[in-house]
Amino acid sequence: MPSKRTHRIAAIPADGIGKEVIPAGLRVLEALARRDGGFSLDVETLPWGSDHYRQTGLMMPEDGLETLRKFDAIYFGAVGDPELPDSITLWGLRLKICQGFDQYANIRPTRVLPGLTSPLRAVEPGDIDWVIVRENSEGEYAGHGGRAHRGHPEEVATEVAIFTRAGVERIMRVAFDIARSRPRKLLTVVTKSNAQRHGMVMWDDIAAEVARDYPDVTWEKELVDAMAARMVRKPASIDTVVATNLHADILSDLAGAVAGSLGVAPTANLDPSRRAPSMFEPIHGSAFDIMGKGIANPVATFWTGAMMLEHLGEPAAAKALMAAVERVCADGVFTADLGGSADTEAVTRAVIAAIEGANTPA
Repeated sequence: MPSKRTHRIAAIPADGIGKEVIPAGLRVLEALARRDGGFSLDVETLPWGSDHYRQTGLMMPEDGLETLRKFDAIYFGAVGDPELPDSITLWGLRLKICQGFDQYANIRPTRVLPGLTSPLRAVEPGDIDWVIVRENSEGEYAGHGGRAHRGHPEEVATEVAIFTRAGVERIMRVAFDIARSRPRKLLTVVTKSNAQRHGMVMWDDIAAEVARDYPDVTWEKELVDAMAARMVRKPASIDTVVATNLHADILSDLAGAVAGSLGVAPTANLDPSRRAPSMFEPIHGSAFDIMGKGIANPVATFWTGAMMLEHLGEPAAAKALMAAVERVCADGVFTADLGGSADTEAVTRAVIAAIEGANTPA
């Protein structure tokens, strides 16, 4: 008999509801591994985040990246604490991992799952099927800039967006590859090149260059403000989208809202070269307002887990997980953000039951 495949997973629940949804996701993944029988998960949970900062002065240990390097993937919850500035929490953990491992491709799929209701009139499940490709290593979040003359009337702050040919070309190739793999083979390149004459025009120029290697992919340009309106007014016209760090960050949150809730929106921070582990996280944030109430929506974490399984070479398991999630959603087992009355535990048990082939509990 072939040996069972083992995948080493670093789980980092981190802050807020991350501490609730990541354990739920791990339970679902373990149930899936048992049912599949062909692979197992070797999971180590790392207690990094804002509480770790309060104890040690660091969001993660100084050798944290070396600790993570031995894993096949990172399953991440959320980062952010109302008592600490984002310059400490975000930059000290999530961005430190993303930049340290050059996870330059942020992939965010969007669908209206069965049973969910989009706030857009006449949009049904199946009408929206998007993939937003976000450049994840430079652009507006590169961290370049500064402040001078603090506290004086002449105080000045600069935030420098960094765009490199290497960075833009590689994210374009990821986006064209994804578009090529999808039935419509349609890619929309989003910029603001009418007002930003340098970095954004370079994006457009490099997109045209890369497009020559993908004659089977139809591509188009769209300004970011027009794209936001198009996502609301003509969602069926969209398939695969590529945009800068800032623009795609905003558009993907809009996409999650259009699909019904940020509570169902997954994401993957990928190093496509696989030189280092990639990181998978729901995009809903730490949501301290509902922390500890047991009502956090775990669907985004489950979908994120499916993306992680796909990356680890387990496409059948990823498909089975999404089938279980869709069945539970179709049965109306929702948390409050989707208009339901189920709590985190009830949704988790329902998905596990669907994986195991049992009847979904009411």
